[in-house]
Amino acid sequence: MNPPVEVNIVGVGLLAPGLAGWAEAAARLRDPASWAVAPTVLPPPARLPPAERRRSGSVVKLSLAVADEALAMASARTGHAFDPAGVATVFTSSSGDPVNCHALCEALALPERAVSPTRFTNSVHNATAGYWHIATQSRAPSTSLCAYDDSFAAGLLEAMAQCAAGGAPVLLVASDIAYPEPLHALRPMMDAVGVALLLTPVMPAPAGPSGASLRLRWGDAAGLAAESDCAHPGLDALRRSVPAARALPLLQALARGEPSELVLPAFGGPALMLSLAPQGAW
Repeated sequence: MNPPVEVNIVGVGLLAPGLAGWAEAAARLRDPASWAVAPTVLPPPARLPPAERRRSGSVVKLSLAVADEALAMASARTGHAFDPAGVATVFTSSSGDPVNCHALCEALALPERAVSPTRFTNSVHNATAGYWHIATQSRAPSTSLCAYDDSFAAGLLEAMAQCAAGGAPVLLVASDIAYPEPLHALRPMMDAVGVALLLTPVMPAPAGPSGASLRLRWGDAAGLAAESDCAHPGLDALRRSVPAARALPLLQALARGEPSELVLPAFGGPALMLSLAPQGAW
C-alpha cells in the first residue's frame, strides 16, 4: 500500500442536469428528494476574447464556467485571491468535444472531405486547456488526460499528486458532454456534466486556508466495500451515465459536511480510497 496523499479542497464548481452551480447543487445533494432532472444550461464563456468565444464549443463553455466558479468560491471562502493565471491545471474528459467529433465525421463522409481549420483545432484533447490559458493569459503548467469512464478518477489522482508534490494549488476540471446521434447510441450520456475542484496543499494552521481535507490511498479494490454511490436512484443514474458525474458521491459528502470514506474504482482493478473531512458547512 502506497502512503496516502493529502490535500485541501477549497473551491468547487458544478454544472449538471438539475444542478445549476454549487449553491443550488449543494442543497439538492443534501436533500436528493428536492432534485429533478433539468437540461444543463451552459453560460457563454465571457472570459474569452470575442474571436475565441465564437470558435469554442460546448465542452469549453462548460469547463470554463465550473473552473471560474471554483476559483471564485475558493477566494470567497479563504479570503485569499487565487489568480487563475498562476494556478496549475488538470483537465480531464472521457470524450473531449463530441459535437466537434460528429461534425468532423460528417465532413469526412462527404466527397470533398473538407475539414475546417477551426474544427481541426478543436479536435485535439487539450483544446479546452488551450482556451483556458488564452482566456487567463496563464503560463502555469497544465495536463490534459483521458481514461474513458475513469477519467474523473485519473484526473483526481493526477491533480492531488501534483498539488502534494509541488506544494502549490492545482485546479482540476472534469467535463463531459453527450454525443449527437448516431454516436450517442453507442456512447450514451444523459447530459453535460462539469466539475471543478481547487486543491491546495495541507499546511499547518493558521497558514493553511480552511477547506475540506481529502486524503487518497491507492490500492487493490479486492475486499473493499462496493464503489460509493449517491443513495438516490435518479442521481445515481446520472453518476453511472456520465463519466464526470463519478464525482457526485464526493460532492454529496462535501455538501453535507460529513466526514466520509469513499471508494472510487479506477482502471479496471485498483481503486481510489478517499477520506473526506469537511471543515464547516458547504
